[in-house]
Amino acid sequence: MKSKFLIFFISLLWRNIAFATEVKPYLSLYDQAVYPTDFSHFSYVNPDAPKGGRMVMPTYGTFDNFNPFIFKGISDGGYTVSLTLDTLGVTSLDDISTVYPLLAKAFEYPEDKSYVGFILDERARFHNGQPVLADDIIFSYKSLVEKGQPFYKVYYADVDRVEKINDYHVRFHFKKGSQNRELPLILAQMSIYSAEDWKYRDFAEPSLTPPQGSGPYVLDKFDVNKFIQFKRNPDYWAKDLPTRKGMFNFDELRYDYYQDTTVTLQALLAGNVDAREEYIAKIWATGYNNDVVKSGKVLKKDIEHNNAAPLQNFAYNLRRDKFKDKRVRQAIAMAFNFDWANENLFYGQYARITSYFPNTGMEAKGLPEGRELEILEQYKNQLDESVFTQEPSLPQHPTPQATRENLKQAVNLLKEAGYDFVKGKMTNLKTGEPLEFEVLGNSANGSSFTRVMLPFIANLKKIGIKLKFRNIEPSVFKNRLDNFDFDMAIAGFNVSRMPGNEQMEMWGSQSADVKGSYNILGLKNPVVDNLIKGVINAQTKEDYEAYVRALDRVLLNGWYLIPHWYSPTQRVAYWDKFEQPQTEIKTGFLPQTWWMKEGK
Repeated sequence: MKSKFLIFFISLLWRNIAFATEVKPYLSLYDQAVYPTDFSHFSYVNPDAPKGGRMVMPTYGTFDNFNPFIFKGISDGGYTVSLTLDTLGVTSLDDISTVYPLLAKAFEYPEDKSYVGFILDERARFHNGQPVLADDIIFSYKSLVEKGQPFYKVYYADVDRVEKINDYHVRFHFKKGSQNRELPLILAQMSIYSAEDWKYRDFAEPSLTPPQGSGPYVLDKFDVNKFIQFKRNPDYWAKDLPTRKGMFNFDELRYDYYQDTTVTLQALLAGNVDAREEYIAKIWATGYNNDVVKSGKVLKKDIEHNNAAPLQNFAYNLRRDKFKDKRVRQAIAMAFNFDWANENLFYGQYARITSYFPNTGMEAKGLPEGRELEILEQYKNQLDESVFTQEPSLPQHPTPQATRENLKQAVNLLKEAGYDFVKGKMTNLKTGEPLEFEVLGNSANGSSFTRVMLPFIANLKKIGIKLKFRNIEPSVFKNRLDNFDFDMAIAGFNVSRMPGNEQMEMWGSQSADVKGSYNILGLKNPVVDNLIKGVINAQTKEDYEAYVRALDRVLLNGWYLIPHWYSPTQRVAYWDKFEQPQTEIKTGFLPQTWWMKEGK
C-alpha cells in the first residue's frame, strides 16, 4: 500500500513539474486570498455557535420539482440543492473573488491556465455513507450541460473536456485560446450530485425524489405547495471545516409556501413563522403596529448588506416590432415616475436602480474615460454618439412640471420614430396601429405593483399610449416568459458581485432565441457580445472593471428595460429567540449563521 501511494505521489509530482502546475489551497481570480491557509473559520460567523432549535420562514409560489437546474417543472426555490448538496468550493462574503475548500481539499492550476484540477477530500461523504468521487463530479457537470437549462451550455462553454485522473482527482480542460479566468471559480461552485443516485432516473425530468446529498441538511418531509422541512445531519462530514464552522446551526429548517407576501406578515405576528423579510415599504413603515412588536417579542431590523442589488425592472420583449426602435423604448420610460412612487408609496426607503450592475461599485458614471474609453472607442462606428457625450441617466420627476416636460420629450421621441396622435391615440403612421401593450406581473408579488402601475398607466394615457396590467399565476408567468409570450414583464435578474459568464446568457445574442434562457429581452447586439467577452477574458482587475463599466454604459444607452429600485438594507422582522454574529461585515440576512438563544 505504501509503495502504491509513493508511486502515485511521484507521478503527481512529475506531472506538476512537467506542466508547471501549482497545487493551491484556494482558487483566486487575482492570485491572492483574504484568509491564510491555516484559517479556522470565516470572520462573520460565531465558531462556537450552539446547535439546536428550529427556524420557520415563508417562501412564495408553488413547486413540483427538487431540481432547479432543468427547464421543466417549478423548483422548490433551490432550497433542497443549497442545503443538501455540497459544492467543490465556496466563496466568503468578504472575499468574493476567491474559492476556499469544501468537497475539494486542494486545487491545481497550471501556468498556461489550460485546465483546472480538483483534488477531492477523502473524508467527503454522501448522506448514505458513500464517498464523493470524481465520477460524481463528472456526472454533475455533464448533466447540467446535456440536460440542464440552456443557461449551462453557455455558462460552461469554454470547457473542452473533463478528465478523471483517479477517484479523487478530476480536471476540466479548457478550449484552446480560452482566457476565461473566472471559469475555474464557477466550476468550483457547482453543486455535486451522486451519480449512483441518478442511475435509473432522468436528470431532465422533474422529480420529487429527494437527491442523495452531501450537505449539512437532509430533506426530512414535505407537502407539495405547502411546506418543505430539512433536518440537520449530525454526522455532516464537513461540520468542522473552516468553511463550515459556525454555520447551519438549527436542527430543523422549514419553509412554508404562500401565494401572497402580505399574508406572511399575519403568519409572523401569529407565530406561525419565525422570521420574514419585508419587501413592501408601506408595510414596513405602517404594518407592524402590533402588540407583539411593541412588547419586543418580534424585532424589526434593517440589516446592511454588500450584495449586488437584484436588477428588478420592466423588461421589454425586443422581439415585438413595436419595441425595436430605441426611441419608443425611451419614450415609454420617460412616463415612469419613480420619484412619486418613492415619496408616496415607499416612504422614501428605496434608491433607484441606475445600472445593470447595481451596488457592485462598477456602475457606469459620468462620461467614459481612461481604459473604459479606450475599449468603447474600438466600437465607435457601431455605437450611438450619445454613449460618448451623455452621462447615463434616467428621467427625473421631482415636480409635476418635470413630469410634463418628460412627457413632452416622450412625444417628440415618438414623432421621430414615426408615430403621432390619431384620434387621441399614439399611432404608427406607417402601419396605422396604435401603440398599446400589456405588462405581466407574477401574482405572488405583483399585487403590490398595482399602486405603482396606476400613475404609469395614467402618464402613458396622456400621450396616447394604452397600457394594460395583468397579474397571473406564478406557473403561468414562468411559462409565458420561458416561451417569450409577453409584451413587457415585471422581471428580476440576480446580479453577481463579480459579473462574468452569466452575462452571455442574460444579454448575449446566442441565447436570445433559446426558449427558457435568461435573455428574456431577446437582446441581440454585437457590441454587447464583444464587451461580454471582454469581461470574461479580462486578465487584470483594471481591465475587468473597465469592461464591466463599458458594458453597463452600452446597455443603459439601449433603453432595453426600465429599471426599478432597491433597498440598501434587508428589512427583516423575527421573533426574539435568535442570536446573530457580531461582525463589521455587511452580511445582510444570513440565517445560516444565526442560532437559538439559550432557553428559547
